[in-house]
Amino acid sequence: MNPQLLLVLALLFGTVALFALNKPRMDAVGLLVLVALPLSGVIDIQQALSGFGDANVVLIAALFVIGDGLVRTGIAYRLGDWLAARAGNSEVRLITLLMLAVAGLGSVMSSTGVVAIFIPVVISVAARLRLSPTRLMMPLAFAGLISGMLTLVATPPNLVVHAELLRAGLQGFGFFSPTMIGLPVLILGIGYMLLVRHWLQRDDDSTSGTAARPTLADLSRNYRLGERERRLQVKAGSSLASQVLDELALRRQHGINVIAVERQQQFRSLLLMATGSTQLQVGDVLLVDLASPAIGLLGIYEELGLEPLQLNASYYSRHSHQLGLAEVVLPPESHLAGKTVQEIAFRSRHRLNLVGLRRQGRAIEGVLVDETLRAADSMLVAGEWKYIHRLQQQTRDFLVLGLPVEVDEIAPAIRKAPYALLSVAVMIGLMISGVVPNVLAALIACLLMGAFRCIDLDSAYRSIHWPTLILIAGMLPFAQALQQTGGVDLAVHGLVALLGDAGPHAILACLFVLTAVIGLFVSNTATAVLMAPVAIATAQSLGMSPLPFAMTVALAASAAFMTPVSSPVNTLVMTPGRYRFGDFVRVGVPFTVLVMLVSVLLIPWCFPF
Repeated sequence: MNPQLLLVLALLFGTVALFALNKPRMDAVGLLVLVALPLSGVIDIQQALSGFGDANVVLIAALFVIGDGLVRTGIAYRLGDWLAARAGNSEVRLITLLMLAVAGLGSVMSSTGVVAIFIPVVISVAARLRLSPTRLMMPLAFAGLISGMLTLVATPPNLVVHAELLRAGLQGFGFFSPTMIGLPVLILGIGYMLLVRHWLQRDDDSTSGTAARPTLADLSRNYRLGERERRLQVKAGSSLASQVLDELALRRQHGINVIAVERQQQFRSLLLMATGSTQLQVGDVLLVDLASPAIGLLGIYEELGLEPLQLNASYYSRHSHQLGLAEVVLPPESHLAGKTVQEIAFRSRHRLNLVGLRRQGRAIEGVLVDETLRAADSMLVAGEWKYIHRLQQQTRDFLVLGLPVEVDEIAPAIRKAPYALLSVAVMIGLMISGVVPNVLAALIACLLMGAFRCIDLDSAYRSIHWPTLILIAGMLPFAQALQQTGGVDLAVHGLVALLGDAGPHAILACLFVLTAVIGLFVSNTATAVLMAPVAIATAQSLGMSPLPFAMTVALAASAAFMTPVSSPVNTLVMTPGRYRFGDFVRVGVPFTVLVMLVSVLLIPWCFPF
């Protein structure tokens, strides 16, 4: 063992020790590595900084931008709505659906990108269900890693091993060859995470940060909106068709306050905020607030040509990414005290609707536009979030008490959702076809999102999680340092010498363990490059089929469950999941052993020796 190899190993063990201690921050450790390796003389400064030009680092940065575009257009939250709706209040169903969705999508595109896209979804759903994100982020990461075991194109190591088989003049793998082992591993992973999710709950975990803020449901309940919310559709022949709201005076004459309008336009549904100039059309669905729940019993709907529609949940919750509520009080110095809502022209001036009024802690019912406002009255206003934010700036007449937690899920580009989906579809299509490298496919999707105004440059730069990129770029040079000093070759030759006359199952287990261990310090793609020739040569020397040995290496390269730096997927969930280094060791090591046992048992059955 040469002195340079000893030095590199010492740096490697020191880095792992700092990760385990979690001091300093992981991105700071990455910078220390960038400085220490060139100073050691093992690699030069250009090699040390090569990680910043690595295609995977650029790919991850681009996928952060794409993920933010899906958030800004509301797609990520709609997916969260779907998960939350299907899961109900069951954490078991939520984890199951989450892992199935992530693994399925990750089987045809970058698992790192899928996890980056799903992180805001998981945070959103966790807030709604009052769960700690700590219990959900690791299942998310594990599903992303397992997705690499489902198809040939799911992860680069699979393609590396396949190419090595072809170079050796052997039959390669089919598109679904890994699926026969990957599906049982996915089922095992879901069951395992359901059993050990309690290990991820720490004493310092708390959801009180979100619980302390009111939700839209809380505000609706405090002002008794649920009793008065209705969805009414404008029927053919209605007297309201082609009329503007100001001329109809529905609120004054009938006690019907139109908050917003759902309108079908071509292949999508639009939500239009109600203003005095809003013109109604046949087929429009009016989201209304009634002065009294009894209005529907008076024959007014039939008179106006309106048809009541089913309302399963509050329309504020349904459209929370665009339609908001806020509680507002009149400060003592407000000059609006003593005036009615009608007199101050609240909706025309502020583009917001007054839907609730509380005085001395009691909700007032009736036609609120005629109610005289008093100092210290609290009002509930409804409308687009951007107008609610503008109201916050008018501190002389209004004081916004606070915004509900749903304000964190604002989708400012919600009408660009179809274009965001088109951009992602183009990226997935390019990745599956292999016409261009994955990084170019992601960059093309970023440019498309920018061209369609799903995202702007400022928000794109803010969306990139720079500490993660610095950590990954800082650790990449270790692979080159180990290769140049002979560390990897030494480990590979040692394995070949130790195999001896061991049975084929024992050989597969040894290959799996060595591949997984090397993958702790070297990228999974580099690990596959190093281990695939060894696996094929070992099989040929034993007179056996190389397919089971090559498949073992491919699967083990994706089994990066043991540390937060084993894969970018794990690194991505570290901060939002508030994990420590030991959390991955405690949960990941037993699962890796289980995956190894399943692989050793199933691979020879699917690919005979």
